[in-house]
Amino acid sequence: MPEHLLVVPDKRQVAASFSRAAGSYDAAASLQREVGARLLARLPSLAFGRWLDLGCGTGHFTRSLAERFGADAGVALDLAEGMLRHARPLGGARHFVAGDAEALPLRDGSLDLIYSNLAVQWCGDFAAVLGEAQRVLRPGGVLAFSSLCAGTLGELRDSWQAVDGFTHVNRFRAFGDYEALCADSGLQVLVLERQARTLHFPDLRALARSLKELGAHNLNPGRPGGLTGPARIRALAAAYEGLRTAEGLPATYQVVHAVLYKRR
Repeated sequence: MPEHLLVVPDKRQVAASFSRAAGSYDAAASLQREVGARLLARLPSLAFGRWLDLGCGTGHFTRSLAERFGADAGVALDLAEGMLRHARPLGGARHFVAGDAEALPLRDGSLDLIYSNLAVQWCGDFAAVLGEAQRVLRPGGVLAFSSLCAGTLGELRDSWQAVDGFTHVNRFRAFGDYEALCADSGLQVLVLERQARTLHFPDLRALARSLKELGAHNLNPGRPGGLTGPARIRALAAAYEGLRTAEGLPATYQVVHAVLYKRR
């Protein structure tokens, strides 16, 4: 399979899952807030005109962008209609639009900034995402995104491997693929880095609840059908317990931060 393509969940399933999670997302999104704040801090000190919050979710960072660059200049876009219904009444952008990062419903050269926090990992064709950014950005425009790469939730994946051969953890693109695709995008790479961030949970139930509240539980092709039986859950918990630290059960996220520039 070409490096720019990744087998990801069906987009309709992704949209439905995040729509269902709209009401619970913010309460569970501590890591997402931290990653998004770091991405905001990496933006160049420029007075951006028209901006896009790509994969806006509940609109938390839409409102942060509006504080810096003005709500009237903003567009918030998400694949999940439920997220847009949650975000729209809270304001922060002039337009709230349902759309796909791989085929943006925007004119060529219409944006100065694209900000995307932990959304593009759900896109199977990342080269198309970069191509769309190149198309809709004006010269001098910036694409700033965070994402997740391979190795994310490795502890959960390894623990499941001790139980069965099914796919229980969402797949993510290798960091090297991000490097290659960004280098080939025609955009100038200002920042591209990976950082491991480990959360800790008191038990397996708390981790599973967190993933469900975020809408980020297992949606991959190859996942087991039906409910997971109690015997397998006990086996998973026993395997995961071997990784427990003084802080709790670890769940590591491999976070990508990137800032790309469209040359004048």
